[in-house]
Amino acid sequence: MITTPFTLFPAIDLRRGRCVRLRQGDPDAETVYSDDPVAVARHWVAQGATWLHVVNLDGAFTGRAQVGNGLPVNLQRLRDIRQAVDVPIQFGGGLRTLEDIALVLELGATRVVLGTVAVTNPDLVREALARFGTERIVVGLDARDGRVATHGWLEVSDVTVEALGRAMAQAGVRHAVYTDIRRDGMLTGVDAEGAARLAEATGLRIIASGGVADLEDIRRLLTVAHRGVEGVIVGKALYTGRLDLHAALALISNL
Repeated sequence: MITTPFTLFPAIDLRRGRCVRLRQGDPDAETVYSDDPVAVARHWVAQGATWLHVVNLDGAFTGRAQVGNGLPVNLQRLRDIRQAVDVPIQFGGGLRTLEDIALVLELGATRVVLGTVAVTNPDLVREALARFGTERIVVGLDARDGRVATHGWLEVSDVTVEALGRAMAQAGVRHAVYTDIRRDGMLTGVDAEGAARLAEATGLRIIASGGVADLEDIRRLLTVAHRGVEGVIVGKALYTGRLDLHAALALISNL
């Protein structure tokens, strides 16, 4: 389950069961890349991916991983992806209770990303760490102008990303995803230095996300890996062909 010294996570963002990408987290700025997320998962694994990052966007927006008694389509997709590939899966979106976390782990997630509840209910993060272990819980540090965004990035709190990161580290969290929302889906370049500074300020192992455009972004992240940056989540650059997964993985293997 433990990542390599630096891990590239292809992103599979799920909305209404389809594989999509948003620009800056805007639900009205959606591009659909596939109606078959399982095929997408198989493709990235065939290309050499050693982890996948799967997000339930509908859950993030509604604040509920599960609605009613039936299994929502995005959680069905998680289960199907788990059955189709044998690499670990990092999963987030709408996880607000211990029951939510237990459910997605049961459906096949290797570890979960907790974002909104890290701000609104930090005790739940502590309970999750105690129940599931530090290697199964990741905190999402989603930044809009330095402040933590919550509820599918639709709201911005008064908490700074650094302050939340420090609090979560003190609670026992080891891993965090840092996303610069203004860069997300924009192909404008990843905030490598910001990710490294956040790792140094908090003691967390940081996975960078947002803005990755090409191989040069991977190179820049690798130069700060020794400062606590342990990986990167890549979406649009892979889906548009701006970044070749084989080339990126080859570069990482030389770290």
